[in-house]
Amino acid sequence: MMKQFLYIGFIAILLGSCKQNRDQTLVETPETKSDISFDYATGLTVQNTETGIYVTVKKPWPDATKDYTYKLITASSQKRELIPEPDAGTIIQVPVKRIIATSTTHLAPLDLLGVEKSLVGFPETDYISNSTIRNLIETGNIQDVGINERLDVESVILTQPDVVIGYGVEGENPTYNNIQKAGIPVLFSGAWVEKHPLGRAEWIKLYGLLFGKQKQADSIFNKIKNDYLQAKELVIDLPKPTVIAGATWKDVWYLPYGDSWQGLILADAGCNYIYENTSGKGSLAYNIEQVLKDAQKADYWIAPGSYTTYSNMLADNQAYGQFKAFQQKKLYTFALKRGSTGGFIYYEEASMRPDLVLKDIIYLTHDRDLLKDYQPYFFSTLLP
Repeated sequence: MMKQFLYIGFIAILLGSCKQNRDQTLVETPETKSDISFDYATGLTVQNTETGIYVTVKKPWPDATKDYTYKLITASSQKRELIPEPDAGTIIQVPVKRIIATSTTHLAPLDLLGVEKSLVGFPETDYISNSTIRNLIETGNIQDVGINERLDVESVILTQPDVVIGYGVEGENPTYNNIQKAGIPVLFSGAWVEKHPLGRAEWIKLYGLLFGKQKQADSIFNKIKNDYLQAKELVIDLPKPTVIAGATWKDVWYLPYGDSWQGLILADAGCNYIYENTSGKGSLAYNIEQVLKDAQKADYWIAPGSYTTYSNMLADNQAYGQFKAFQQKKLYTFALKRGSTGGFIYYEEASMRPDLVLKDIIYLTHDRDLLKDYQPYFFSTLLP
């Protein structure tokens, strides 16, 4: 064990000698000093100042107690000088060329910006669905670097990333601290905490900064935003069908809160979600008797867990057959759309493409002439 730690330490020192000292800050003089605005995302701010671009990620998991600050520096800047900035936060040199992501939700921005080849490491690569990234995995260009949040520090160091995109669930992960001690910056993404559907998508602006593609990121987000708002407008004055969501897991039915990302999309799709007046963190958890009482007559059933067939649902719980939506075959699932290794495309792409989620639900729960020639991207009719 001691040899392993000494080996990791040696690698860290070796790599650190090849990189610019991250304890000193290059002060940049940007051509423009306007801050980047966020219309929907509440979890980050970007300030473009005399001394550089500062990114603050605000409490990136539900019970986080602090914010995280990052400073982006450009090595090619012609106007720079070394000034000690002890409170500058973590330094990240941009544009990023090599990146490690830790959640499949981090991959959609790379795909949209066309920088998939920058990905050099990912934990448990079997969950990745994107075909371009799968090809990079199969050709050995992307390394498996551990399991979820328990990254293998040695593997991370050997891939020589410019930054690791991390996330937290229940507190700081000591693995990330060890990675940063090796001189590799860790940037926490709090996109998944955002409740507004467009708020999560707006985090692509941060990736635009990291990869030197700010204008492209702005353009992509504006297109997603406009498509979302135009689709929402289609159903504002229409009758609202009632909708239920989720399914049971170990005798507990988990459903999204009304003020959650999923709940807000259902509302914007012109649906009357049975639990639309609820609010909170995580998921609602009821027994099936309670849901049957509340939602037996719901018109539609969206996202019944990972189920793909009516027969499997009945085999697991005969009570499902008592719901009107089940009887009338009005269940729609994302579980039929998977990558070549079984990962759900919805989990990977939906947070960055709320416009497509919204259009899918509108198409499936309203008059289909509203979106003529549209083909649902994520959702499909449940199979027999």
